[in-house]
Amino acid sequence: MKKILLSRLFLASSAILLSAFGIIYACADGDWDYLGSYNSNFTPETFADKSYSPLFLSGGIFYGIGFDTQHNSRFNKNIKSDWADYLKGKVDTTTVNYFLIGDEKPRYYSDDKNVINNKEEIEGLHVYYKTKKENKSTQKWGKKLNLKDEKVKNFVEFLYLAQKIETVSIGEDYWSYDPVVAKTFNDAKMIQSIENVYNTLSDPFLKNRYWFLTMKARFYSNDKQKAIDFFNKTESSVAKNTLYYRALAYVAGINYKQKKFATSNYLYAQVFDNCPELRVVTAYSFKPKNESDWTKALALAKNNKEKAALWAIHGYYKDEKQAIEKIYELDPHIETKPELFKDCIMMFSDWLENVDVPFFEQKVRSREYIRDTVGYVCKLKIYLENKAKVDNSAFDLIAKISAAGNTDKPYLWDISLGYLQTLKGDYANADKNYTKAEKTLPKTELAGMQLRLLRFVNNLSKIDKLTDKNEKTILADLNWLYTELPKNYKGDTFRYQNASSWSRSYLSHLYKESGNFVMAEIYGESRYSYWNDGNAYYDNEKNLLAIKSFLEKSNKSEIEKIGAGIYSLKLKDINNFQAIQATFKNKIPEAIAFMQQTDSVQHVKFLGNPFNGNIKDCHDCEHAAYQKKKYTYMDFLTTIKSMQDKLAQKEDVYTNSLLLGNAFYNISHFGNGRTFYEISIVGYGSSPYSFRDSMKDMITNNSVSKMYYQKAFEAASNKEQKAKCLYLISKCERNDYYNKKYNNIRSYWEIQDDKVNFIAWNSFKALRKDYSDTKYYQDVIAECGYFNTYLNQ
Repeated sequence: MKKILLSRLFLASSAILLSAFGIIYACADGDWDYLGSYNSNFTPETFADKSYSPLFLSGGIFYGIGFDTQHNSRFNKNIKSDWADYLKGKVDTTTVNYFLIGDEKPRYYSDDKNVINNKEEIEGLHVYYKTKKENKSTQKWGKKLNLKDEKVKNFVEFLYLAQKIETVSIGEDYWSYDPVVAKTFNDAKMIQSIENVYNTLSDPFLKNRYWFLTMKARFYSNDKQKAIDFFNKTESSVAKNTLYYRALAYVAGINYKQKKFATSNYLYAQVFDNCPELRVVTAYSFKPKNESDWTKALALAKNNKEKAALWAIHGYYKDEKQAIEKIYELDPHIETKPELFKDCIMMFSDWLENVDVPFFEQKVRSREYIRDTVGYVCKLKIYLENKAKVDNSAFDLIAKISAAGNTDKPYLWDISLGYLQTLKGDYANADKNYTKAEKTLPKTELAGMQLRLLRFVNNLSKIDKLTDKNEKTILADLNWLYTELPKNYKGDTFRYQNASSWSRSYLSHLYKESGNFVMAEIYGESRYSYWNDGNAYYDNEKNLLAIKSFLEKSNKSEIEKIGAGIYSLKLKDINNFQAIQATFKNKIPEAIAFMQQTDSVQHVKFLGNPFNGNIKDCHDCEHAAYQKKKYTYMDFLTTIKSMQDKLAQKEDVYTNSLLLGNAFYNISHFGNGRTFYEISIVGYGSSPYSFRDSMKDMITNNSVSKMYYQKAFEAASNKEQKAKCLYLISKCERNDYYNKKYNNIRSYWEIQDDKVNFIAWNSFKALRKDYSDTKYYQDVIAECGYFNTYLNQ
């Protein structure tokens, strides 16, 4: 069954609709999460203003930033720039920034040596201007600043007043589970004095700032209605700049507190539309309580510009398609605005995401995938039920706007329509619309890459069966997607990962259908299993040898070279896996031969001494213990071979058998040398449940260890040696007991507590009966809680 790429493109459940001048932000998937860039082929940042990006669809709160943490610093850049221009030639930029912002880095602990005293120094300079008396501040700054300059004085006096308001307007830079009590500024005389300064000023720059400071002071006062009264009285004379819209946001917030929701939402929409710095805040604050609030807010709009702003922010929360339609009806150009961006092309494919039936069937083959299978069943059901139920009204809207070609950014609609046509299988018309989009597309790297990616998706989707001819149409793009982009693209914006993953799966499916299972594995390898359970393809020796043969092949075709290049496993990895298998099967000469072909792997060192045998299995303890010799994997195998040769000659049978038992025990799941088998083919994990059945059986089987311990017991020359062998045998019996007891358990959560932690294994009984007079027996009592419990029951 053909895999159709249906990822959440522009919009899924929230959309980016455009306001009067801007982009309709939000819907091209999110962060590194379920709705993230790994599930989308569309990069909205290609065409959207940066201020909209936090509103893109995200599994988190805001895309890219998580929580909005800029409440205290959102306007720092603007403030520094404005005052630097005003004081140009009077005060250097560093000094301006020092007095305005101080230390912008958060301080989480007391550091008296690096305390910034800018606020205290401003207060000192204010006192100087008031009393004409020198103080510490003038002593520090008198030579750096011309304190007699009028602009310098204006700067200091403004900051003195602004810092008073900041005592309530700037919050602490931490979060709490408890509600934060809002602070108020109740010095009515000072608020009035600020307003009085505003009324007397003629300098436009200062007058504008004192106007905003008056608004800010009244907003944080205990009589917020006065802020609205002041705004209504003065707004006609105020420039419509950032300070104006910050003040308008105050008015919107006060109206919300007064339960005037229609007015509040109307004002928030205008701030959203006109003040990029406040888009996140206003989008979050826009909250119609019901349809009546929304209708009333819309009725307050004075022109199409304001209506478009309302529809844009409304569409972010509700019906994206309707919002786009309304905005387009109001004015397809909105010519005085930058662009009308629409992220609503995927209205009908919200839930149809990368469903691959062959992959689904493959997943069911093992019980380890029960959880995954449930999810895949749900996806498959949704896919089959909804594929034919495309919301054609959304498609028709995009097609209508694209055909009209009367928006400021026609390529957006052309490229969107082309992608929808790809999803519907209309590849020829998709090609036409991509060609049409190219004519007006911005000449930027990101725009070019976006178009190339969508064309590639369309071209690959056309292919139902690979041939020499159609392979050539995708080779350059495969190289670009798999090799060039990961190597050369240094940004983190362009979303190509989904297309990379999908194309590999789709090619794997095509190869599987044609019976080429080697290439199906090469392109379809799953490298990012949640359970780290390795690659079961290699459990079949025929498969393993076929892959090795392919990788060794010198005359690969171009598509085979690409596949071999992106396949995570190389010959050394497969040889390493064969060495591990041979070692566990006690075929040491074979293991050595394979290990010699693993390049640097053979030189990796064990963390602990693999030939030690202890009473307790404490991996960390053994890793930390002093080791006279650090064994590499190759040292380990050759040492085993040497011991086995000596054993064959009946040379020091007890010692060699004991050490061989320790060696095979330590490379098992229970020993100190797990790193020996922890590779991508076998898997990783601290629990046997992390491994597929074949590998779990291999790493938990202590039969070889037990066999060597029994040989050592038989060759032991005294009771101390025999006691040690019996206890080491009991550890193997213990592990075998647990293996059988929990053999059918697929998860830790399925374990039923039968209150039986251990039993009296045969070696325990023999140790108690015949070796209680040995020192090793006492050591076991001291270190083994199981054995001590057994003795005292």
